[in-house]
Amino acid sequence: MRDKNTSSPAFDVSRRRFALQSVALGGSMLIAKTALSADAPAPNQATGPVQQDGLSPRLTMHGLDTWHGTPASGMRVELFAIDDGRSKFLQTITLAASGRSEPPLLIGDTYRAGTYELLLHVDEYFAARKADLPQPMFLSKIPLRFRITDVNQRIHLPVLFGPWSYNYYRGS
Repeated sequence: MRDKNTSSPAFDVSRRRFALQSVALGGSMLIAKTALSADAPAPNQATGPVQQDGLSPRLTMHGLDTWHGTPASGMRVELFAIDDGRSKFLQTITLAASGRSEPPLLIGDTYRAGTYELLLHVDEYFAARKADLPQPMFLSKIPLRFRITDVNQRIHLPVLFGPWSYNYYRGS
């Protein structure tokens, strides 16, 4: 004769164990969150990211190709200053093997407060790699407009891009 408690489909030891572990984990997460929020100060959103020691203020970027999963080695990038809505060409750079701007885009006397724009030539980049993509490409040039407000802070712009999307943020 079967024990009615263990033969019932509603009674499954592994399901009960999973449910109890989930409740315990959820409860411990709530307790931890409450403890952290009570002791931790609110983040100061008025300042920029933490600055790296030993590096002078500068503007750098890092291109990362999410389509191939590699640094954007060899991509052409143009830098413009924007003044009264007008673009002033500053320089053209080619990203290093690491996908980084080497040397920095702006440093020393060239690093000034203002509005700037980077123009990434992703169409040329993917063509040079013979990427099998529909033509014409969805993205051809990627404009990134940003401001430098505090010349005492370092600004690093990691840029993740593919044939159909891009994302960038202020790093440190």
